[in-house]
Amino acid sequence: MNSPANITDPLVLFMPSGKRGRFPVGTPVLDAARQLGVYVESVCGGRATCGRCQIEVQEGNFAKHKIVSSNDHISAKGPKEERYERVRGLPEGRRLSCSAQILGDLVVDVPQDTVINAQVVRKAAVDRHIERNPAIQLCYVEVEQPDMHKPLGDLDRLKAVLEKDWGWKDLLIVPHLIPEVQGILRKGNWGVTAAIHRDMDSSRPFIIGLWPDLKNEAYGIACDIGSTTIAMHLVSLLSGRIVASSGTSNPQIRFGEDLMSRVSYVMMNPDGREAMTKAVREAVNTLIGKVCEEGGVDRHDILDMVFVANPIMHHLFLGIDPTELGQAPFALAVSGALQYWAHEIDIDVNRGGRVYLLPCIAGHVGADAAGATLSEGPYRQDKMMLLVDVGTNAEIVLGNKDRVVAASSPTGPAFEGAEISSGQRAAPGAIERVRIDPETLEPKYRVIGVDKWSDEEGFEEDAKATGVTGICGSAIIEVVAEMYLSGVISEDGVVDGSLAERSPRIIQNGRTFSYLLRDGEPRITVTQNDVRAIQLAKAALYAGVKLLMEKQGVETVDTIRFAGAFGSFIDPKYAMVLGLIPDCDLAEVKAVGNAAGTGALMALLNRDHRREIEKEVGRIEKIETALEPHFQQLFIDAMALPNKVDPFTKLAEQVKLPPRKMLSDEAAGGGDGAPRRRSREERAARRRG
Repeated sequence: MNSPANITDPLVLFMPSGKRGRFPVGTPVLDAARQLGVYVESVCGGRATCGRCQIEVQEGNFAKHKIVSSNDHISAKGPKEERYERVRGLPEGRRLSCSAQILGDLVVDVPQDTVINAQVVRKAAVDRHIERNPAIQLCYVEVEQPDMHKPLGDLDRLKAVLEKDWGWKDLLIVPHLIPEVQGILRKGNWGVTAAIHRDMDSSRPFIIGLWPDLKNEAYGIACDIGSTTIAMHLVSLLSGRIVASSGTSNPQIRFGEDLMSRVSYVMMNPDGREAMTKAVREAVNTLIGKVCEEGGVDRHDILDMVFVANPIMHHLFLGIDPTELGQAPFALAVSGALQYWAHEIDIDVNRGGRVYLLPCIAGHVGADAAGATLSEGPYRQDKMMLLVDVGTNAEIVLGNKDRVVAASSPTGPAFEGAEISSGQRAAPGAIERVRIDPETLEPKYRVIGVDKWSDEEGFEEDAKATGVTGICGSAIIEVVAEMYLSGVISEDGVVDGSLAERSPRIIQNGRTFSYLLRDGEPRITVTQNDVRAIQLAKAALYAGVKLLMEKQGVETVDTIRFAGAFGSFIDPKYAMVLGLIPDCDLAEVKAVGNAAGTGALMALLNRDHRREIEKEVGRIEKIETALEPHFQQLFIDAMALPNKVDPFTKLAEQVKLPPRKMLSDEAAGGGDGAPRRRSREERAARRRG
């Protein structure tokens, strides 16, 4: 090798993080990475046995960075690295950064299978870099054997070498490991791997796991416990790779579909809380088994877990009575971040496994909203960002780097198909997309599990496998919005009965009219009551958003993010036509998938994110909509499509909105006309306010 002469303090650039610095000739690449905060993994303590610290040197002239990088600018392979390559294999072009020394300017790539800034794919190929700094570190050490002249105990010698080799001082150890230390040391011929847990820098580190010889992997769980669905990621803590992902229905549904019904169950049944706590923990354990089987992982190699949940799910998961959350002032038993040993809450992983729960924001704005806030970071933005998770209880966060406010709004289950005559949850056979021709009023629709639209040749044949069974949430939004755009309903949501003369799709339904979406088996209609249910739900959400906008002193928002599984399938245009969200440039409205789960993943892979969201939750201002007298009027205004008073000028630039019209009693269907129905909605608004 021709090493460059007379070079001092070469410049080293690490990719993809972009971190750079100058280091003396002879500095191991791993040491340079650590000094810059590029936490290249090394379990073996630089002994070149674990292979975790692999890097690649990029060749060429990098003019942008003013670096000429070459493999000649790094030391040749030494005996340890050659042995690793011979025994375990080293991909072409790879080097072990613990052995390779810096001799000249370098551009170093940390490969994606070992990269600390691992890309985490959330939904629909959206990339997320998560800088890794987990609460767990694996440390391989070789412990001095016992000596009659040195009576120090085996555990004490283990602690001494962990301090000497890895800098871990003042170590604690989980009690169940103490009787096992001697056997593990001897089984490993005095070479062992210790798992060290330290969340906060101010806390004492814990030895939570110990294995004979070299252990080369540890895993974590990021989990979002929703009222309907539990979603989970199994993640390598050493590489950041998502090993497996899965979900399951929350078995608490059998105690009540919505959150308040579950609180009522607890209040009405002496063993209700215990039954629901047991049910959700069993579901979590079953899901852990499922992702471990899919990923080929032993569940006892799971050492750290992060959970997010809405406040009632949060309390029930932890075995806390949620009754106080069912009545004003909606008091949380605990709002701050929490830590447990996994076995304390009956989670079957490594006995030393740790559990971290993100803080809750308010009585009905939970740790899931905190996770979504961490993921999307309105507090990191110059723009005014609206973050909304649409569910039975919508959680709303609005703000920028100067100020963030949050609230919840009782939308009810209509968007999930409940309270809708032909409504159902998203499943094969459910209508998920709807379009209505404004001239003929004829519809076409898409069904989950069928590629064709209903007006395409072969649709009925293809749909035989699933059937056409009902309307799911995304289609409920679209069909009501399309009915408005095509003139079937007025801005007040009244079905125009006079159109029955023009189209057989407008059918009389008692004293009101309905829209016939599918004349088949089953017959699927959108009734006046269906439209009202959607109006009530969307008005509750919009009124909550407007209340936060008033608190922020803004007339418009700059960007909108839909979180949650349902939000992923909402078409932003139709959500805005409906008046579910405020007027905004449609290009700035995006679905972000399970942002709460992404926040849990961030907190799992980097403990600094835990401190970040703990700090930000303390700064978020919580607004209780039930205590705001103006909420009622905002709700009534929001009953109209898109809104009674807000102009939606940006939407009108991109969508042709129909002229506003007020239907007479006769057009609405006779004696039970619009004015009396509107007064009922006003009374409903007062109750919800």
